[in-house]
Amino acid sequence: MKRILIVNVNWLGDTLFATPFMRAVRETCPGSYIAVLTHSRCKEILEGNPCIDEIITYDAKGEHRHLIGRLSLVSELKSKKFDTAFILRRSLSRTMLLFLSKIPQRIGYDNKKAGFLLTKKIPAPPMGLHRVEYFLGIARGAGMQPKSVNYEFFISEKDRAAADKILMREGVKANEDFIVLNPGGNWDLKRWPFENFARLGDEIIKRFNKRVVLTGAEKDIDLCNRISDLMKNKAVLLCGKTDLKTLGAVFKKAQKVISNDSGPLHIAIGVRTPVVALFGPTAPLITGPYGDGEYKILQEKLDCEVPCYNLSCEDNKCMKSIRVEDVLDAIK
Repeated sequence: MKRILIVNVNWLGDTLFATPFMRAVRETCPGSYIAVLTHSRCKEILEGNPCIDEIITYDAKGEHRHLIGRLSLVSELKSKKFDTAFILRRSLSRTMLLFLSKIPQRIGYDNKKAGFLLTKKIPAPPMGLHRVEYFLGIARGAGMQPKSVNYEFFISEKDRAAADKILMREGVKANEDFIVLNPGGNWDLKRWPFENFARLGDEIIKRFNKRVVLTGAEKDIDLCNRISDLMKNKAVLLCGKTDLKTLGAVFKKAQKVISNDSGPLHIAIGVRTPVVALFGPTAPLITGPYGDGEYKILQEKLDCEVPCYNLSCEDNKCMKSIRVEDVLDAIK
């Protein structure tokens, strides 16, 4: 039996974008044992994925920060006797782990940092490629022929039951239609103004007679409370009340999800729920929804360079220029 290790990337959205690559490996090597080495924060994204036999966590700033921790991981990887490793991230430290673990075949994109440690160097792809295609480029470079570019987020019956329970506890009836607003983002400039989300929530209730559910992580609780306080109608607040799997199950039950560019946006795409995606400083051609799902991307064309990483920008006109009416039209 072939034993394959996939070295994953560090972020939630990118981990979802990598799932078509993992599926391509499984389709090409159906009888193989496939493990993924990933950051602990991405583990939940991959749990339940039928293409994976094992998830191994790697925390470079925690458990494996020091030499003893890294040597312990090297020993663990050695003991698992992998014969092939794919590395999805250009990283000297991670590629060195594979080298020290004596994995015979080490496959990834050629790069100045760590290319010398690879046994098969795939030429770097052009700039501006969507992340799904970026990862699949490694699969194609290794001779695989991926059948689909759709990324996936897997939820179980337990997750669905947890979603039903929390929705019922918050007053949402079993068969009641609702639309989710996900107002968070991992940096402020990616966030649509909270007052716009409040107006949007009221208009959804008024025009479509649908319940509005606000979702987010614990760090988004204050943001969701501000939105809810501004609304004239009552919203259901789930911020900080779900793990990622329960959140995915909530999205699966929703009629639509309206979200900034964020990990939860891609979880909604991964469970095949219709999505309206709000983009400003980031490039949807690189990190936007992808595949044959049902989604609408809203982004105004301005004179700013995109992607933009000017975190000191005080204008944020790229997000402010998306009107509430634009979103309502997209929902319709």
